[in-house]
Amino acid sequence: MKILTKLPNSRREPPGLEWTILKKLPKVLFAGTLIPLAISLSGRLFEPQGTAAEIAKHIKSVDIMCIATVVTLWMAALTVAIGCCVVVIMKGPAYVADAYEVPDSERPWQR
Repeated sequence: MKILTKLPNSRREPPGLEWTILKKLPKVLFAGTLIPLAISLSGRLFEPQGTAAEIAKHIKSVDIMCIATVVTLWMAALTVAIGCCVVVIMKGPAYVADAYEVPDSERPWQR
């Protein structure tokens, strides 16, 4: 038994901006992860002047900001990807699920 059945005369909408966004997401994620990583590495290579405690505090602060930026970017990209998938599903063919019969109705086939 099939879970969902296609409606006989349903039409698909042409693909639009959602596919363009989905195709660009890997590049955006790669660049958005690489840039904070480069900032973090440059903070280690070009250490600021000061005591050892100040340098450690600076590196720790830069790392925390970079991690927060990457996590925020990935969560935003996941949200956009979910939205694009919803649009792709909505533009697809129409499906009908199994009918829900109301047991306490006198005529369950009529509404």
